[in-house]
Amino acid sequence: MTEPQITPITPTTPITPITPTTPITPFDTVLVANRGEIACRIIRTLRERGIRSIAVYSDADRNARHVSLADAAVRLGGPAPADSYLNVEAVLDAAAKTGAQAIHPGYGFLSENQSFAQSCADAGIVFIGPSVHALNMMGDKIRSKNHVAGYGVPTIPGVALPGLSNEQLIEAAGNVGYPMLIKPSAGGGGKGMHVVEREEDLAATLETARRVAQSAFGDDTLLIERLIATPRHIEVQVLADNHGAVIHLGERECSLQRRHQKVIEEAPSPLLDATTRASIGEAACAASRSVGYSGAGTVEFLVSDAAPGEFFFMEMNTRLQVEHPVTEMVTGIDLVDWQVRIAAGEPLTIEQSDVRLTGHAVEARVYAENPERGFLPTTGTVLSLREATGTGVRVDSSLTEGLEIASHYDPMLAKVIAWAPTRLEALTRLDRALGDTVVLGVHTNTEYLRLLLQDEAVRAGHLDTGLIERRLPTLIFRGADDHLLAAAALYLRERALRDSSDAGANPVWARPTGWRLGEARAIRYCLGVSATDSVVVSVSGEPGRASVTVGDGAPVAAGLSTLSDSAVSVDYGGITRVYEVAQRGPELFLGADGFSMTLRHRSRAEQLAEHLLSRDRVPGAVSPDVRSPMPGTVVAVNAGSGDLVAAGQTILVVEAMKMEHKLVAQTEGRVTVTVKTGDLVKLDQIVATITPDQAAEQSSDKGVTE
Repeated sequence: MTEPQITPITPTTPITPITPTTPITPFDTVLVANRGEIACRIIRTLRERGIRSIAVYSDADRNARHVSLADAAVRLGGPAPADSYLNVEAVLDAAAKTGAQAIHPGYGFLSENQSFAQSCADAGIVFIGPSVHALNMMGDKIRSKNHVAGYGVPTIPGVALPGLSNEQLIEAAGNVGYPMLIKPSAGGGGKGMHVVEREEDLAATLETARRVAQSAFGDDTLLIERLIATPRHIEVQVLADNHGAVIHLGERECSLQRRHQKVIEEAPSPLLDATTRASIGEAACAASRSVGYSGAGTVEFLVSDAAPGEFFFMEMNTRLQVEHPVTEMVTGIDLVDWQVRIAAGEPLTIEQSDVRLTGHAVEARVYAENPERGFLPTTGTVLSLREATGTGVRVDSSLTEGLEIASHYDPMLAKVIAWAPTRLEALTRLDRALGDTVVLGVHTNTEYLRLLLQDEAVRAGHLDTGLIERRLPTLIFRGADDHLLAAAALYLRERALRDSSDAGANPVWARPTGWRLGEARAIRYCLGVSATDSVVVSVSGEPGRASVTVGDGAPVAAGLSTLSDSAVSVDYGGITRVYEVAQRGPELFLGADGFSMTLRHRSRAEQLAEHLLSRDRVPGAVSPDVRSPMPGTVVAVNAGSGDLVAAGQTILVVEAMKMEHKLVAQTEGRVTVTVKTGDLVKLDQIVATITPDQAAEQSSDKGVTE
């Protein structure tokens, strides 16, 4: 095993210990076995407590934000999680070498790993989390469901027995009924969950669910549950110490989900009244007591929208949750601080009667994904960054300018949280905060989040877990309109003039003014708005006062003024907008009000190649090229070069950021596959090409003539 490299870190701000109201924990050094925004958030509390923090990192995260925030950082290994953040031996070795008395696992990775918790105990290191027994009982959906049912906690009807084969599950499913939900027993975070509407789809869906469960969790055990109509996902935050005290801190509404993945969360739920809140809170405490739970945990329930008094246990997450900030903002309780205190043996000094929910808080998850491409993950380098600030606004983020977003890990980049006295004020404040958020160089879901927050049903609190899927077809995303295309061309024009001036050449001959005898020639920019589509924009005159022609449109008076290194103000046809702008090679990134767009400045060579490829194609015909819709790794190749494929047939499967995507043939013919399993592919890379099969065409023609 490679010896860990320990890198001292100089804090960007002085560490200011805060004198606690209760005795300080005996920990003076804590290792954070995680990455991204949660590692940054944990390190923040450790620094406030005056506790030395140790970060760990993979080769892909060498320059990550959590590394720079910690007091020291230890390299674990290569980019793959198995070589770094899931490498138990490397994490424990890092703790030993840095003198860490405790390890905080955050969420994901090793946070609910029983073997890791036991290894910590064997090494004399405190695992900041529940006992191995609690992890064991609650870490398996089947076991936990059967267990809590014996303690009076209501559960969802279904098939929850370990070791069942696909055939046995299919046989047992007849008593559950359709629609039903397939869930990985060892899973969490919505990964590997599938809805089955028809009996004929069950067998194939079970195969997919097992493969995803094995890949994501190392355990392909599945369970089946009845799908509750118009369900709401409501979870209860609990705190329990090692002295028998258990309290709850109210609930969180997590019903706004896409593909079983939470998108927007809030506290408290707009559905529950005080009586139901007390009942569901006590059920969560009962589930916690049943396993002797300690630390911070979350008990998740499905609640019928039509009957809020009926709730059903789903699972218990034996760790900190992604959405914990909304609970912190309405209760004023630092959950990470209490995790550390409880792990150190301190008793809870908060009683249930002390818990007060004040105001309302809403959180939105910012992901590296493209909603217009089916929410597929995106990668890139953060070229320009602005994060929201202001009263009642909190941002938990891992972002820094220059940070490379790779495909090895979960695509969540940051969480934007807003608090206000009322729910509507909190929603409005969060919407404004997202509008103030700028991330250029990586496509994010920020515009999509704003559209959700402005939805009438969301603002009215009429939520359920299927709401987003119903609303998606009606969401209208902003595209590359004429104003944005004009701004891009003016920016490129201004940069070209500036670069020529900076070079110090004779401006008469070197400055690209378009001057010639007679009228000056317009400068043309071919801007790629997708992998195959381009728009030509012509600029006549200086950037500050120009005439711009977009595509086949008429010339429009326009002008650009530079506000900063990354911001420009553009007037086009009397309408002025401010854009954040960044450039990387031929790629140009523009953003405004939470919206961002990537354009590609196509060279003459690219334009010629594109023209030659399209010259022989019939207008409106389906492209024979199969392109990867996301950067990632080829995990399966389902067709070989020379095979005859039908339209809709899967050619290969690409995986990125824990998501699999099937690439299918858009037309029938003979396929040529240009990649193999294990290959890395780029966004819009051509991975296969389909050509018409002459033998099939001749046979078809023969049948017609005869």
